[in-house]
Amino acid sequence: MTTRGQAGQAAFRTARADTATRAPILLAGLALASLGAAASQPAHAQSAAPGAAVVLSPIMVEGQADNAEATARRRLEAIPGGTALVAEEDLAGKANVTVSDALSGVPGVVVQNFFGGNDQPRIQIRGSGLQQNPVERGILALQNGLPLNRADGSYIVGLANPRQAEFTEIYRGYTANRLGASMLGGAINVISPTGSSAPGYRLGVEGGSFGQFNTSLQAGGSAGKLDGLVQVQRSQRDGYRDYNSSERTGFDANVGAVLSDTVTTRFFAGYTDLSFDVAGPLTRQLLESNPKAVYTGPRVVNGVATNPGPNVVRDRPEREARQFRVGNRTTATFGAHLLDVALGYTHTDDTFRFPISSGIRKTEGGDVTAVARYAYSPDASQPLPLFETTLRYVVGSADREDYLNNAGSQGALFGRSTVDASTLALHGGLNLPLGNAVTLSPALTVTHATRENDDTFGAARRPTIAFNPANPRVALPAGSIPAGDTSYDRSYTGFSPSLGLTWKPLEDHTLYAAVSRSFEPPNHDDLIATVNGTPNSSAGRPNPAQPGLVSTAYRTPDLRAQTATTVEAGWRGRFGGVAVDAGTYYSWVKNELLSLRDATGASLGAVNADRTRHFGVDVGLSAFLTERLSGRIAYTFQDFRFQDDPVRGDNRLAGAPRHVINASARYDITGAWSVGAEVDWYPGRTPVDNMNSVYTDGYATVDLRSTYAINERVSVYGEARNIFDATYASSTLIVDQASPTQAVYLPGDGQAFYAGLKVSF
Repeated sequence: MTTRGQAGQAAFRTARADTATRAPILLAGLALASLGAAASQPAHAQSAAPGAAVVLSPIMVEGQADNAEATARRRLEAIPGGTALVAEEDLAGKANVTVSDALSGVPGVVVQNFFGGNDQPRIQIRGSGLQQNPVERGILALQNGLPLNRADGSYIVGLANPRQAEFTEIYRGYTANRLGASMLGGAINVISPTGSSAPGYRLGVEGGSFGQFNTSLQAGGSAGKLDGLVQVQRSQRDGYRDYNSSERTGFDANVGAVLSDTVTTRFFAGYTDLSFDVAGPLTRQLLESNPKAVYTGPRVVNGVATNPGPNVVRDRPEREARQFRVGNRTTATFGAHLLDVALGYTHTDDTFRFPISSGIRKTEGGDVTAVARYAYSPDASQPLPLFETTLRYVVGSADREDYLNNAGSQGALFGRSTVDASTLALHGGLNLPLGNAVTLSPALTVTHATRENDDTFGAARRPTIAFNPANPRVALPAGSIPAGDTSYDRSYTGFSPSLGLTWKPLEDHTLYAAVSRSFEPPNHDDLIATVNGTPNSSAGRPNPAQPGLVSTAYRTPDLRAQTATTVEAGWRGRFGGVAVDAGTYYSWVKNELLSLRDATGASLGAVNADRTRHFGVDVGLSAFLTERLSGRIAYTFQDFRFQDDPVRGDNRLAGAPRHVINASARYDITGAWSVGAEVDWYPGRTPVDNMNSVYTDGYATVDLRSTYAINERVSVYGEARNIFDATYASSTLIVDQASPTQAVYLPGDGQAFYAGLKVSF
């Protein structure tokens, strides 16, 4: 992305020319994330695009250095599908940049915060993975083209850090098939800068409300045929609510080398240490009266438990995750042929202390990913290769242990297993010019996945624990249940054909349409779940007062893979300083994977819905209204429903807001000083449960920000968030049938103020 220049007519003309690539609602990143162009026009080194080449210097086209924006514009208009790019400049002036901040302005991507800070928000694209709490499925999450997901498809979104990114690519729907991802939602790729793209040193410090304090350091450079870059970042926060702290420490490095005139390579290494408190949901009454509180569980009235929900004060749920990443990507070009090979390894150590009903889950293991891409581009004037293919294979194993949550401390072991997974995806496609600016793009993705669980617990019985509902701090007699066997061995194979068509009637306008299939196998969190617990008793103990009641602690459903047929169409166009990106889709989904909870919030495990349908509209609009004033709007419409379900009829799927609007404006007072405003608006109500009996209200928040460049090397910025101090639920738990008095509402942050300093030298 180009940097905004000095105010004036020349800057205004440049701004108008670059409209389509400045705002994150536009699809500029598709060029870096699409099918891969001819070898003479490679994309950024870390782009996840099949065939994208590793480069160290600006791309040369017709004797002039071409930048990522120009390459992006050329390719985006050729792709029959939706993607987006969020550049570093799009986040200028935002303090404490999280995944939510990076994606809030992208139409078609819905982000709902759980607890603020460095937590794991709910991210869903086209409803894929909508009902997991917390979300760990439905999207392929990448960093520098290598997955953060484990081999079974689960991921911890908090491990991605857009603060350290040069830009972030978003792939909606089947456009991610080119990455070897066949799920309905798509993929997100966080791309780091390199020593060539970001030479020198950069230091950042920021802080503000709720004990927020962030520091970052970046150093990069190049010498001859080598370049390298190192990033270190630390973020900590006390939190808006009680028991709401979070911390994140990240390290990333990459080194690139030109091995010959036709071969380049880049090595990556990274480490992230993430931890956050799970402050938990509130009842509606507490949300409105004291949104900073944490819940203490059901109250017993006349011997009956009311206001169901977790006891956060006693159980102290939290998550601690550490991930180490290392990888390499090497590209070779031979005339019209481009071969790109990547190999990566991740080691993840994840401890999640759930409320007592689920206990403490510890998972540690490693995953290996291998990717091979090939593109054939005999005509360099065409933006897309004539043929492309991608092979992606990921395999991993982890040890998983479950312990009782004994009033916030680790109790007895009640489950142990080894989980193995593999996913093999092969994608191949053509891009056939038909004349009259029309391109036909047929493709096929074949996916084969395995999921295996070996129960190694060994003991004949599993221990249980419970507390007195009338006095939740008082423990009841311990109990035990027969252990049973949770082992399983499942495999899934799916075929995902697609057919896309693009037509470019004018230079600045592109129409596209596509039909595609998606295929998403369940992950281990779907296939094995702790069940039959309550807010005052552990898994396998549905009645706290009866420790000997025979029940099961685990559910291992024989789930089918989620599939869908999707039709979509869209238009991208520019009218001078105004750019429009609009698209719509309709998906017929079969066997949708839903993660259900009961009226107390305890897990019921995952199920396959019979038939559901997902309909959506994504619209992005950006404009340079004057030489100093610019703005953008991102609108997302979602209507996700059951279809003739015997229990739920045609109800809306819980957790999916129908309308999501993000709008922002920026005014450049001088060449160095700018001010801006942003509005997040969720109009209408969103169902909390699939029975559509309980809803959360819509809300709107307003943020103000300002940046000032003291000189070319030093800049300061400030931000005021939620300036009207609105009280609202940024998200909710998702349950099958909710109680009106249930603790399901997750408060969003109140009014906050931040300031920051950036220095480069």
